[in-house]
Amino acid sequence: MNPLIPLLFSLPAAYLSTFLFRRIALLCNVMDVPDHRKIHLNPMPLLGGLAVYVAVILGVAFAPAVLRHIPGILAGATVILIIGVVDDFMGLPAAVKLTGQLVAAAIMIYSGVRVSFFPDTWAGYAGEIILTLVWVAGITNAVNYLDGIDGLAAGSTAISAAFFVIVSYITEQPLTGMTALILLAGCLGFLPHNFKRARIFLGDAGSTFLGFMLAGIALAGNWAEDNILRLSIPVLILGVPIFDMTFTTVMRIREKKVGTVMEWLEYGGKDHFHHRLVALGLRPAGAVFFIWFISIALGISAIIITYAEKRVEGIWAIIQAAVIFGVIAVLMVVGARRRSGRNIPDGEG
Repeated sequence: MNPLIPLLFSLPAAYLSTFLFRRIALLCNVMDVPDHRKIHLNPMPLLGGLAVYVAVILGVAFAPAVLRHIPGILAGATVILIIGVVDDFMGLPAAVKLTGQLVAAAIMIYSGVRVSFFPDTWAGYAGEIILTLVWVAGITNAVNYLDGIDGLAAGSTAISAAFFVIVSYITEQPLTGMTALILLAGCLGFLPHNFKRARIFLGDAGSTFLGFMLAGIALAGNWAEDNILRLSIPVLILGVPIFDMTFTTVMRIREKKVGTVMEWLEYGGKDHFHHRLVALGLRPAGAVFFIWFISIALGISAIIITYAEKRVEGIWAIIQAAVIFGVIAVLMVVGARRRSGRNIPDGEG
């Protein structure tokens, strides 16, 4: 496998096809119209995620070994993309989208990609299936919720994919690393159209596709081997969207904004990590860079754990990550208090 394939095919495919999908979105009036939940000011064409999908498909086509490694992930991601495109065109109920995500996860599980560290019993197998479904649906929606400021979701996915590439190289998992590299190239090709003064958004199709791919890459890799602490590697690499979703959910339940799973899926508000950073006074682009730096710091912790030969070294890296999460929590709480006194200023979407 030639690592130049993503650079030669996936990256330019994403960049060039974005022009086409932007045109299609404008012709078909597939637009993200500003409302009280959003911070962009003007209607913006969606369908940008299709460009990333084309880039991934093209990259995999030139790396058939990768296709044989991730057929279930790619099939499930295609289901996710189709559901997202329909949602971008006409809107879908939250229950339908969740059902589609579970079906996509089931396809991936059927292909053999799932959590696999429970005891080899029926109870252990059932636990692995349930945990895989929760992981896939959780990461898919977490990345979708992170798509609230220009370049945030695509850039964060690129950073996470980059660290999956690095850790896969260290642990000698070339197929998983190549999959992540293709996804990274697709995001980098799309990002110039989406960061600052965005001309197109990922749409739900794109953000959920990215989330599903990251969830699948995390499951496809063999991170733990003989050190159970290394199970934290994908959690750290995906730490920002996981924490954002977890903390936001806890706060919404505490504030009695949601009471059921469906209410949680359907609820939309300016209470995510990036919203709270803007409430603290950062410009939207500044909030994006801040979150990117947090993602990089967590990724470095994941690399430290990968190299750690003793468990105590891994424990210190996890403690470091916990401190980072603690700082994030403080910022989010402060942002909530400031936000209760004034609205978030308008900015890019």
